[in-house]
Amino acid sequence: MLRLSLEALQIIDAIARKGSFAAAAEETYRVPSAVTYTIKKLEDDLGVQLFDRSGHRARLTEAGQALLEDGRLLLRAANDIECRVKRVATGWETELRIALDVLLPVELLWPMLAEFDTLESGTRIRLSREALAGAWDALADNRADLVIGAANEAPAGGGYATHVFGEMNFVFAVAPHHPLASQPEPLPASLIREHRVVAIADSARTLLPRTVGILAGQPTLTVPDAAAKLSAQIAGLGCGYLLRSAAAPYLADGRLVEKVIQEARPEPRMHAAWRTSGTGKALRWWLDRLVQDETINAWLAG
Repeated sequence: MLRLSLEALQIIDAIARKGSFAAAAEETYRVPSAVTYTIKKLEDDLGVQLFDRSGHRARLTEAGQALLEDGRLLLRAANDIECRVKRVATGWETELRIALDVLLPVELLWPMLAEFDTLESGTRIRLSREALAGAWDALADNRADLVIGAANEAPAGGGYATHVFGEMNFVFAVAPHHPLASQPEPLPASLIREHRVVAIADSARTLLPRTVGILAGQPTLTVPDAAAKLSAQIAGLGCGYLLRSAAAPYLADGRLVEKVIQEARPEPRMHAAWRTSGTGKALRWWLDRLVQDETINAWLAG
């Protein structure tokens, strides 16, 4: 009798990422008692303990970690099979996974998504967030079919295609009450290094994580996304680079102050990226729409 199910593997994956049964229940659209029952029954059937529940967070045991690693391979394979079967029959993917870089407001996609809905293709859209190397990592690790907002060049190995949106125009900004706000310009790196920088955590799982805009030895406050970084800098909790388009309203009303620095940061280009193999109708529609649409370019330009 088969004791494992894809449903159980999805729940284990959600618990491992979210850190609690309650959060996993919310992500998988189940009640917490159903999640608890599924895990307890699987543990009883297998005769092993999968989670250590002694702390505040549910932590995988060694056996649970082994099951998660192999289980994720099965989940990807099952998703690939489902998508391939539907694509063969209709040309439309069962699901299209779009990863959006945390620097881009998700609201930029709503008009495109509304337009896609009118096609009534039956393709589910799954949106996720990635940061820094995490965008390319999502493609390489097959967590996404399309990434929007990938910076710099694709990882080694090939098999990717890209569309360039434009340059990412960054501004070095601090709150008006931050110590750097009153310092004469241009600010040298030696002075900036003495003050805490606010940085977004890299979401890469398999590729080497990147750090951007952090000087060697500089104290760091790591936050989960661009909104938290902006909020922390407005609160005077640190310094750092922000996309000018995101910072513009706060520079205009005085809640942030732009500072000129001696060594300007290069302006990387932002890309949409996808794998060149297995392109279905849904992915092709989104690619055509992104090439034609100027919304992201306009937002980048401020």
